[in-house]
Amino acid sequence: MKAVGIIFSNIHDDNVPELVRVRTLGSIPFGGRYRLIDFPLSNMVNSGIDTVGVITKSNYQSLMDHVGSGKDWDLARKDGGVIILPPFGDMGNNTLYSTRLEALKGITSFLFRADEEYVVMTDCDSVNCIDYNEILEFHSRNRADITLVYKKMNAETEIADSTAILDISEDRVTNITYKDELTKDSENVFINVYVMKKSLLTNIVMDSISHKKRHFMSDVIAPNLKGMKILGYEHKGFYAGITSLQAYYNSNMAILDKKNRNDLFGDRNIFTKIRDSAPTKYGNSAIVKNSLIADGCVIEGEVENSIIFRNVKVARGTVVKNSIVMQNTVLGENCTLNCIITDKNVTIKDKRVLSGSENHPFYVGKGIMI
Repeated sequence: MKAVGIIFSNIHDDNVPELVRVRTLGSIPFGGRYRLIDFPLSNMVNSGIDTVGVITKSNYQSLMDHVGSGKDWDLARKDGGVIILPPFGDMGNNTLYSTRLEALKGITSFLFRADEEYVVMTDCDSVNCIDYNEILEFHSRNRADITLVYKKMNAETEIADSTAILDISEDRVTNITYKDELTKDSENVFINVYVMKKSLLTNIVMDSISHKKRHFMSDVIAPNLKGMKILGYEHKGFYAGITSLQAYYNSNMAILDKKNRNDLFGDRNIFTKIRDSAPTKYGNSAIVKNSLIADGCVIEGEVENSIIFRNVKVARGTVVKNSIVMQNTVLGENCTLNCIITDKNVTIKDKRVLSGSENHPFYVGKGIMI
């Protein structure tokens, strides 16, 4: 079954305002060497989806730099490949889109040009490894109109207020509620993956234009739970939702666990932009425990339970614990960092002590010197 992919790179920017001041959600660094868009893009490539449209809105220069021609995902093609779809306002309105349905209205020409029978839509707010072929087969076998992918999660797990909760009966979605209506210990949390025929999606978009509908879930899905066959498909593998800065921190810390790391990276490749960095250099005084450290670093201090991105320097006597240190950060001598998130190009001078907590990590913005 041939499908075209659509990735929304900006749709959840409001969840992590600290990290999207200079970038879109899809280009947020993750896990030492990846960006968030790498996960849905790799899932599509691994599933044989070779035409992917990436819907953008603002601050997407870093996303374009990262994705480029798509060659690192084998998507540098004459026909299809990865296509950056710039933002368009609603018809007759100069404002940019604010909802998923409004974003889809701006890419109608892309949808009409696509030859594929099915469409897979997903966001950049989650870290997971999904075989879309299995979902497409489930969708076709059950003759569904729309399939929504969900993950069973503990009700106390941090999720965004706007996250949809699905009531499922014999695979059929019977009701949709939201976070403030949680009632059970375990909930079917929608992870923003949709599968449907392309013809149905184009009909939905054109109907929404004529009837001025704005929201895909509340104006299209919810009113048609009885009139359309809308099914739920359970994702049983690793899943981490980037719904806040705290959730971003927790998600990175989660992949320090070997089981989670194997679930995420074990069976299928997660591709990213290749950079020719030198191997990391470890000094005689370096101590590293349970950490992920990317290429190009110089480690002379102590790193424990942390994720260190490319070209980071940790000077002698410095201790980094339970922290996320992004690319090109320089940590001076005899510093202490605990539960810290440093953005790119941060400089921490000698003898500085920075500490947050596991429930409230301290964030240092891009390019800041302390």
